[in-house]
Amino acid sequence: HPSIVVWGLSNEITMGGASDPDLLENHHILNDLCHEMDKTRLTTIAAVSMCKIDDPYLQIPDVVSYNHYFGWYGGETDMNGPWFDKFHAMHPNIPIGVSEYGCEALNWHTSTPKQGDYTEEYQAYYHEELIKQLFTRKYMWATHVWNMFDFGADARQEGGENGQNHKGLVTMDRKYKKDSFYAYKAWLVSPEVDPFVHLCGKRYVDRVEDVTKVTVYSNLPEVELFVNGESIGKKTAQDHFFYFDVQNVGESTIVAKAGDCTDEGKIRKVAERNMDYVLREVGAVLNWFDVTEIEGRYSLNDKISDIMATLKGKMLMMGFMLKMMPKGKDGKQLVETVEITVKANAKADKKTPLKDSSGNQVYVKGSDGKY
Repeated sequence: HPSIVVWGLSNEITMGGASDPDLLENHHILNDLCHEMDKTRLTTIAAVSMCKIDDPYLQIPDVVSYNHYFGWYGGETDMNGPWFDKFHAMHPNIPIGVSEYGCEALNWHTSTPKQGDYTEEYQAYYHEELIKQLFTRKYMWATHVWNMFDFGADARQEGGENGQNHKGLVTMDRKYKKDSFYAYKAWLVSPEVDPFVHLCGKRYVDRVEDVTKVTVYSNLPEVELFVNGESIGKKTAQDHFFYFDVQNVGESTIVAKAGDCTDEGKIRKVAERNMDYVLREVGAVLNWFDVTEIEGRYSLNDKISDIMATLKGKMLMMGFMLKMMPKGKDGKQLVETVEITVKANAKADKKTPLKDSSGNQVYVKGSDGKY
């Protein structure tokens, strides 16, 4: 049942930049007020991903959580666990959790899921990875998936169905539980309470590959897979995620069996990809699959982390961030300087060109105004 566990002081309050004295004072006041009104519960904040882990406002509440989307809004899924390890090493006495994480999925499908494709398969992969990284770190005080259900967001134009945020594990009408829902059920529900087995990809029937990957989730220790009535083997998995390679010939009935539980679906071999499975956005200027990639240029298919690895890309993204920074009364940005540190070979002379991580030449302006 719904219950209050902690009191939240703020959410992503430093999105416009680092905390300032006024923000710190307000948080101290709010923190004291919460403890005065309720002496039984702790206080927390939801820090935006860009917030530095040494920001003083993180020291104010009793516990801290971060909103992180590594693996969806840039970065990779495997960045999540190590980031929390770093925070915990720096602040071993601050309980740390994750207050938001997730990615979007609609009724789009693929056998080669990748970040940003809005497929049910990528969402399932993303949550498998996050479950393994977050649930195994026992120092974390809480994890919060964003979100249980798809929800209305009027101005949103993503994923091919405008007006919604599709990060839910369940559709907005509550009628369909996405595959990722069952990944959590496999980890969180005891088999003594509700044993189950779930065959993933039941909405993904038409497949072009000769051998296709079939994923099964269960809170039971062993799963057996049947194709057209014949067993292709049994598997065990401590992480509750079971993977099978299945020959894709004609139309096949797939049955997953764990204990007394079964789940069933179908796959069908086709010559060409079923375009009903491919994202087509409404009102978008470009879609990731419509982009003609030019060698040596970045496109919508590239990740922010790859762009940021180059000097030009870093400067471009910093320019975007500066535009979003709050302005003072005189209309100027509330940022005095931006530093870029360039590490060069100590033996290099003035004629030795400096290059960034991608091999692009770097020009540094000296105190004499020359480059």
